[in-house]
Amino acid sequence: MTTEQTTLQQDTGEEVVRDYSLDRVPREERKAGWLSITNITFGIATAIFYFQMGSVMALQFGAPNALISAGYAIIVAGLLGTVIVYLSAKSGMNVNLLSRGGGFGYIGASLTSLIYASNFIMYCAFEGLILISAVHHFLPSLPKWVLILVFGLIVIPLNWFGIQQLDKLQKWSLPIFVLFLVTAIVVSFIKPAIYTGPVFSYMPEGVQLGGTALLFCIGMHNGIMGLTALLASDYARFLRPKDIKVGSLAIGFIPQIFCYGVMGGLGIWFGVRYLESDPGVYIVLLLGIGGALFTMLTQLRINVTNIYSSSLSLSNFFENIFRFTPGRRFWVVVSALTAIVLMLGGIVDHLATVMTFQGVFLFAWASILVTDALVVKKWLKIGPNYYVATQDYLYKWNPVGVVSLLVSSVIGTIAALGYMGLFLQSTAAFFAAVLAAILTVIIAIMTKGKYYLQQEPMNIVEEDKLKR
Repeated sequence: MTTEQTTLQQDTGEEVVRDYSLDRVPREERKAGWLSITNITFGIATAIFYFQMGSVMALQFGAPNALISAGYAIIVAGLLGTVIVYLSAKSGMNVNLLSRGGGFGYIGASLTSLIYASNFIMYCAFEGLILISAVHHFLPSLPKWVLILVFGLIVIPLNWFGIQQLDKLQKWSLPIFVLFLVTAIVVSFIKPAIYTGPVFSYMPEGVQLGGTALLFCIGMHNGIMGLTALLASDYARFLRPKDIKVGSLAIGFIPQIFCYGVMGGLGIWFGVRYLESDPGVYIVLLLGIGGALFTMLTQLRINVTNIYSSSLSLSNFFENIFRFTPGRRFWVVVSALTAIVLMLGGIVDHLATVMTFQGVFLFAWASILVTDALVVKKWLKIGPNYYVATQDYLYKWNPVGVVSLLVSSVIGTIAALGYMGLFLQSTAAFFAAVLAAILTVIIAIMTKGKYYLQQEPMNIVEEDKLKR
């Protein structure tokens, strides 16, 4: 048993509950069926944040443009997600650990872990504020800071027992979510609408199909697509081997279809009918106290996954850089408290700026992992055809991933800020992803795979290797 595996068992604190935040999930522990993993990822897909995206895009840029952009998001994020789920299930690692042997090195991968963790903490704050808005709209006598503390702290006990607890929480809450959702749809047909025209052909005055309006919608989707493609790896690493093929497609595509297609489409429907972009307002308008409960349910479902993923990433970062391993539960508390501070500090006022940078970074990172696996490892046969997470075998830095990510993120951010023209401003994340893929291949060829491994491990089983 390696030093990291020993540390890992101490990290969990229980024999029954294992999170494997510092090493691959052993094959004998990969027991989850693809339906179970897909169910957990539905905690992401059912977030009301996707209502809000659909509503904002439809009201600002027109429903047809929002629908076309949603189709683009489903296809691109679905393809990226499918490959990443396959790599995660094949190796037993999430994207933080995959990055170590997937072109970054063990210190280089810490860069991705820290930004990834901060991403989930910030999204936890954004999602939490939607919940606060809904409850405060119904109960204005309760100060917002009290609601922030209550709903910010409640995710801690809901995350205490790791993936088994998440599976149960998402499984038992999904039927309740569906009941609320169907009720809201039915009531929306009964309750008089403010806009009575055809919803899905709605266009604001002066806005046309395609062109700049469509580019802005695509830009908004690009800001979140990298996240939804990467996030499933935290759960897919527990997928049982016989389910890898069907599971990769299901886990890769079904959540994307639901969050961008179903939830985004309903956001268009509700937003246009009531000319309101804030779901915390129109869900309460439709369902009264039921709307507040519905919002509470959906936001807690997404925020337990946000906190789970951030805790894994923080565990990875601090173990890698500082050899500090207090346990995943410690990072659950840190993540929740940080999200509370961000909510109290009004992080929602900086949503556009945060999503711009994170969209570029996450899309580029996903592109590097996929390109490294499919082009560098599989096609060009550069570097090992398996993934290693243990520091003893890895270089601290691998320029293949690190240089590609830094260069593409910097140039992509410059484009996103408007310095390279309107087209690249709206497609900055996609542009960064393409640039990252090209750089990954070029640098891998130039370095001839030298920085992937210091020495080869002897314990990699054939089933964990990529076929060449």
